[in-house]
Amino acid sequence: MLRVALTGPESTGKTTLSRLLAVHYHTAWAPEYARAYLTGRAPGYTLSDLEDIARGQLLAEEQAVAEALRLGRPLVFCDTDLLVIKIWAEHSFGYCPDWILRRMEQQQYGLVLLLNVDLPWEADPLREHPQHRNHFYTLYQRELRDQLSNFAEICGPPAHRFEQACFHVDELLGRQPRPDEAPE
Repeated sequence: MLRVALTGPESTGKTTLSRLLAVHYHTAWAPEYARAYLTGRAPGYTLSDLEDIARGQLLAEEQAVAEALRLGRPLVFCDTDLLVIKIWAEHSFGYCPDWILRRMEQQQYGLVLLLNVDLPWEADPLREHPQHRNHFYTLYQRELRDQLSNFAEICGPPAHRFEQACFHVDELLGRQPRPDEAPE
């Protein structure tokens, strides 16, 4: 099973793009668990909350893998990954729990799509730091390079992002897109 994770700072279109890719490739998608976990709660979160979110994200990913297998598809898309938890834990609490770091080392993605901050910020009660998106983007780049991840940076307007992502996913699948092939 090939796993493709979408990662990056807040308000970069991870959810939208991961859903579009899952539909385009007729496969399953693991939603961002943090949104479901934090919606309707009082503002703020603890390190324990981040650990619960990490566990929920891993479960959502395994459920998506099971669904992709049921569909007979070789690929699944993950709207976020544990790297997001690591960066938020280190930013908010000064460190990331060891079990998350160990799990990140075990987690294998065939491809990670790092979404750039060149989309306009969309306000949302769960989003925190519009002024720090470039700083966070640099952290994601460094982490992915340090991990020697197979990653591609995705930028531009939504249609261009979709085309870039499809190009990289098709490469991962060993599929050459036809010049006349349009997104579904």
